[in-house]
Amino acid sequence: MVTLIIIIKEHEARKGVMEMALRAKKVIDALARELNLPGEAILEEGLKSFLEKKLRSIKAEIFQIAGKYGVSSVEEMEALYRRGVLEEEGSLDDYHRLDHLEYKKERLEEILEELR
Repeated sequence: MVTLIIIIKEHEARKGVMEMALRAKKVIDALARELNLPGEAILEEGLKSFLEKKLRSIKAEIFQIAGKYGVSSVEEMEALYRRGVLEEEGSLDDYHRLDHLEYKKERLEEILEELR
C-alpha cells in the first residue's frame, strides 16, 4: 500500500511539472509571436533577469549583514572572531548566513557568466 501511495505521488508530481512546462511554453510562444522574437531569446533573457534580480537581493542582504559588523566579507568576520573582537554569541547566525549568501552570490555570478 505504501509503495502504491509513493507511485501515485510521484506521478502527480511529474504531471504537475509537465503541466507547468506546457503553460510556460504557451506563454513563451505567445510572447515570441507578439514580439517577433525567437522563444529561446525570450527564455534566456527572462532567465537572466530572474538571476540578476536574485543576485541583487543577495548582495543587498550581504551588505546589510556585513555593514552590521563593519566587515566586507565572511573572511573578515572570521578574523574578528579570531582576534577576540567579535563574540560568537549573538553573531554566529549572521556569520553562517553571510557565508551561505556569499556562496550563493558566487554561484549566481558563475551561472550568469555562462549565460553571457
